This record gives sequence, C-alpha cells and structure tokens, in this order.
Amino acid sequence: MKILIVSDKESKSLWDYYEPGKLDPYDLIISCGDLAPQYLSFLATFTKAPVLYVHGNHDDCYEQTPPEGCIDIDGKVYFFRGLRIVGLGGSMRYRPGINQYTDEEMSHRIRKLRYRLWRCHGFDLLVTHSPAKGLGDCEDLTHTGFAPFVNMLDRYQPKYHVHGHVHANYSYKKKGPIQHGPTTILNVYESYVLEIPDPPVEATDTPKRRHRRHRRKKHAQAAE
Repeated sequence: MKILIVSDKESKSLWDYYEPGKLDPYDLIISCGDLAPQYLSFLATFTKAPVLYVHGNHDDCYEQTPPEGCIDIDGKVYFFRGLRIVGLGGSMRYRPGINQYTDEEMSHRIRKLRYRLWRCHGFDLLVTHSPAKGLGDCEDLTHTGFAPFVNMLDRYQPKYHVHGHVHANYSYKKKGPIQHGPTTILNVYESYVLEIPDPPVEATDTPKRRHRRHRRKKHAQAAE
C-alpha cells in the first residue's frame, strides 16, 4: 500500500506544476493539517484514492470552506482496506481557536474513542497535526506536543504515527523518523510517501461486518 502524506505546505509539484497521472501510484492520501482547503480539493479531483484529513491549528476556515471531495477523520476511526486509522487534529492551546486544545481537552477527545478502539482491537496508524510530547516537538508552547498522545502510543502500540506542525526548519534535533517502541513516528512537512505492506485479509473484518455476521448466525440458529 502506497500512502501520500501531506502537511503544512502546499507542494508546487503537486499543485502548480501538476501533471496528469502524478497521483495514480497512491492508494491513499492523508493530510496532517494546515493546508488550504482548495489544495486538498484539487488533490481529490485528480485521484481515485480517498483523501483523508485532520485539522491543523490554522484550519479554522474549514468550518466555512471544507475541502470538497475529502473525508474528515478528525476525532474518528477510519478503515481503509484493513488499515485502522485514527485522526486527531489540532495543536496545544496558545490563543483562542477552535482547533487548539489543552492536554486535558485532548485526553477527553481520546477517551471518546475508547469504545470504538476496543471494538477495533486497537489501530495501526495515528494521524495528528501535532506531535506527541517529547517525541519530535519543540520547547515553545505553540509547538509543544501532547502528553496524551504518548499514553495513546504506549497503550495501543500502533505501527505508525504521522504528524505535521513542526516545520522542517524549526528543529535541528529530529530530521528523520523516531522510533517509540514498535511505533515509527514521522514528521511530515510538505509531502512524504509511506509504503507499507497490505494488511492481511482478515484485517478487513471490521466491527460492523463482525456484528452483521453475528446477527446472521443468530438468525440462522433461530430458524433451525
């Protein structure tokens, strides 16, 4: 599976100098936030792949102008070909804004997902705008990571965590992937191509499908 991840800066290669077929190799496109809605709508127009997004701290305009043809996964669990994806946008609260949170507020958002994640037996890919605290963040409040993300990574141990917000020129400390236990953490600025093995066939067995199969089995037993 080939995933194009975009964040924080619109790619001229993908927008201003786009050439037909450039997006064809990608099975999925994911935005980690702080991108013009028109840019995401453009990508959605020229790809057959789903375009998923979370909100960055500068994406308040999405309330009036949401990216057309794209899927908002902020605060949700999304399944794609067996890949379990969790989206949590926003940054640490540093001024008034609808896409900014305290650690406590982000913890509340995560708690709202617990039942869903229990039914899904965890998740594979965490998509956020901000990093986890101490894992690629900066010291200023605006770019401080969320401590609840660390707890989330430790509890569910996903394979990947992708985020934006910390631009390439902000920090000299971390230029490449960070490994936190079994989780590979990627700070995406502009674009990044993530290639992962296709999930096993049984991974496509979503909770909804399991529920439907259980109901069919009960009906069949009742009819005997």
